[in-house]
Amino acid sequence: MGIEIEDKFDVSPEYVVPDLSGLADVVGPKGYQLVALYFDTPDLRLAARGVTLRRRRGGSDAGWHLKLPKAKGVRQEITHPLTRSTKIVPAELAELVRAYTRGAELKVVAELETRRNVTVLRDGETGLVEIADDRVKGTVYGEDVRIVRWREVEAELLDGGDQALLAKVGKRLRKAGATPSEATSKLAKLLEPAPLPKAPTKPGTAGETVIDYLASQVAALLSQDPRVRRAEDDAVHQMRVASRRLRSALKAFKTVVTGTGSLQEELQWLGAVLGEARDLEVIRARFGRELAGLAPELVTGPIQVRLGTDLHKREEEAYERIKDALSGDRYYTLLNSLDALVAAPNLGKAAAKPAEERLSAIAAANWDRVTKAYDTAQAVEEPERREIAMHDVRKAAKRARYTAEALQPTLGKNMAKLAKLAEGIQEILGAHQDGVVAQETLAKEAESARQAGEDTFTYGLLIGIERNAAERAHDEFPGVWAKTVEAVRKVL
Repeated sequence: MGIEIEDKFDVSPEYVVPDLSGLADVVGPKGYQLVALYFDTPDLRLAARGVTLRRRRGGSDAGWHLKLPKAKGVRQEITHPLTRSTKIVPAELAELVRAYTRGAELKVVAELETRRNVTVLRDGETGLVEIADDRVKGTVYGEDVRIVRWREVEAELLDGGDQALLAKVGKRLRKAGATPSEATSKLAKLLEPAPLPKAPTKPGTAGETVIDYLASQVAALLSQDPRVRRAEDDAVHQMRVASRRLRSALKAFKTVVTGTGSLQEELQWLGAVLGEARDLEVIRARFGRELAGLAPELVTGPIQVRLGTDLHKREEEAYERIKDALSGDRYYTLLNSLDALVAAPNLGKAAAKPAEERLSAIAAANWDRVTKAYDTAQAVEEPERREIAMHDVRKAAKRARYTAEALQPTLGKNMAKLAKLAEGIQEILGAHQDGVVAQETLAKEAESARQAGEDTFTYGLLIGIERNAAERAHDEFPGVWAKTVEAVRKVL
């Protein structure tokens, strides 16, 4: 797996790659003949989402390549060794695009034959930037075969280079007549997938703002699917956040997009599926940091195994359950429902109203939910029941935060401030809750250790650390709450 950082340029057939000496040592050009077969569903579901799946022979990186959508300027590429079959996609790669294909057949939709001349900028033996000058013949397969020819230049950052050098290369290429390409890939020049359907909404309306936000979160959820299947770092968390944001938005904007109750339930199910592994991941890392901070003589018994290896094993088992869920009909039905939500939602009367007028009121109403939840909690006399009620305050704060973040592009700085204030309430209540949960987990693990005849001294130390953290957050909360309420008054 790799991360691509590259710039693509369109050039004329007569274009001359400029002299790049002075930037670094220049090696090349060296010629290659490349042939790539591109796979997609008959209706081009991968291309529509910015996903590329190909089998390429020739050059220095022959094999199968899966390129995932670009995020923050880079594309993730997953590779697989070349197989004999030119018609069957390796099962490992087919699995990673199931959220996009949803059972549809993968077949060859295009072929690219490329005459490539490669120049490499080096520092001694270290590659810095690779410049590929490509003359391309593209063939599109379908009811009618179509052939297209063009020339392009790519400048790709290698492991030893930096973005400043890549920028200098791009400047010289442009000065020689190259123009930045609007196409994200060679395949994008060939194929013309139908645009993803999206509900027609009037500019400046609440409906437009909400549908745009929902579409962005559906895309975010889908982009994490292959990463979750590979158990990549933070992927489960990001996918869980996307599902939570979607569910929160459907609740908050129920007068704009109506009739989403069953979809909210399915998003809650997905969040719960993802939550088990994520919670284990977080608490295992938490205990690892705490143990690392103790003096060696205070760490007794096989506690590192119980709080490290054993929890990690449970985490891996939870990942398997996630993979099973992501391969089931219920999940694909949910994805289809999300696509339908963006393409043809049930829009309420509020959707046609001006965004600023209607959505500002919704943001204020969601903050009111936080204050009402707080007042309700404070009216509870019994401590344990009050703690449960304060958890509702945290959930309300999270929803207020997500709502404000969704509205920030439309309503501006005030929503950014409100989101930050709501996040502060969410975080301090979360710190208290996390400390309580950690104590409960440690108590259970300590009991298991005790029954196995192990020394439980260190469990007691960790429980003390967690109790102090929870109590500190509890004691600080009233002051944070008072300051937040005052700040929110100025924003709303």
